Amino acid sequence: MKFKDAISSAERLDGILHLIDNSKHVTVDLICQEFKVSAATARRDLELLSKQGSIKRVHGGAVSMHKIPPESPVFQRMTIQQEYKQRIGVMAASIIQPGETLFLGSGTTVLEVAKNIKNIGELTVITNSLLVINELVNCKDISVVDLGGVVRHSEFSMIGSLTEAALSGLYADKVIIGIHGIDLEQGLSNHYLPETMTDRKILQMGKKIIIVADHTKCGLISTSQVAPISTVSTLVTDNEVPPEFVRGLEEKGIIVLQA
Repeated sequence: MKFKDAISSAERLDGILHLIDNSKHVTVDLICQEFKVSAATARRDLELLSKQGSIKRVHGGAVSMHKIPPESPVFQRMTIQQEYKQRIGVMAASIIQPGETLFLGSGTTVLEVAKNIKNIGELTVITNSLLVINELVNCKDISVVDLGGVVRHSEFSMIGSLTEAALSGLYADKVIIGIHGIDLEQGLSNHYLPETMTDRKILQMGKKIIIVADHTKCGLISTSQVAPISTVSTLVTDNEVPPEFVRGLEEKGIIVLQA
């Protein structure tokens, strides 16, 4: 949408909001081009919209404040995007090697990974997920390390200071977690702050961070940031992810595997 003629300040602000909602992220330069204004005016407009709570200012521009709603309890999510999650689980398991130590987080997509690692060979799995423990407890070739902690009933996971203390001194070859939202600019985000704090500690366990998330999580921002996008080594997702999102990740050096 090019604005060739002068428009009012209010119309311009509405136009900027529309642009951000459609693009998720805009730069000052883009606003200057679209609305034929100076960089100083563009920054002023963004500051005003930020104070109103309509957008979030980031370096060089702004992002949408539209948030994805909190997730429903884990058992209600079992059948949502089930086919995609199953394919992602198979794909993620295919890059795991015998003898590795893994961290497996909570959530339905990570559970699909757990279901597909049983025949890989000798593994050590560290986890804060009761569902993962239940899935792997009878596998004789897999040593399961239960972190303990306060149980989050809706997720059947363990979080909090006890879980975080148990993480100290532990190392995993691959850290595999799900996420509520993954965005090119805002990185990994979650909607439940206590879980976010635990996830931040989990991501310090290893250098190879593998995010498993279907296309509905890609390009979205949740309430609290878990980590910047640079933390991610690999995203395992499905083939419905927009090509521009995949390109954006690859340009940042992130491997994208699509099941």
